[in-house]
Amino acid sequence: MNFRPLHDRVLVKRVEQDVKTAGGIIIPDSAQEKPMEGKIVSVGSGIRAEDGTVTPLDVKAGDLVLFGKWSGTEIKVDGEDLLIMKESDILGILDITKKPAPAKKAAPAKKPAAKKPAAKKKK
Repeated sequence: MNFRPLHDRVLVKRVEQDVKTAGGIIIPDSAQEKPMEGKIVSVGSGIRAEDGTVTPLDVKAGDLVLFGKWSGTEIKVDGEDLLIMKESDILGILDITKKPAPAKKAAPAKKPAAKKPAAKKKK
């Protein structure tokens, strides 16, 4: 089933978070908080102004977003748990682009040790 939100609403799929802490402790499902990050699945056409013009949304399908803890309404589409919320409930778009690894500096070339002039033998 295809689902397209109306107006300024967006359909968001929560991003699963790690179930282990930094120390390696596994957190059970009942103690985990719901993630506040999600991926935009689909967006509405935009918000309609009083004069009839439609302003498109700033987010697009595929964007990774951060939203409030209690934002949106949980719905199930094709057996998948999703959230539908207004664009104004979204706090920001996460930009996860990989930064190029810094170039390794070449080790400075070692200067050959200067040869000492041979000492003259005394007779």
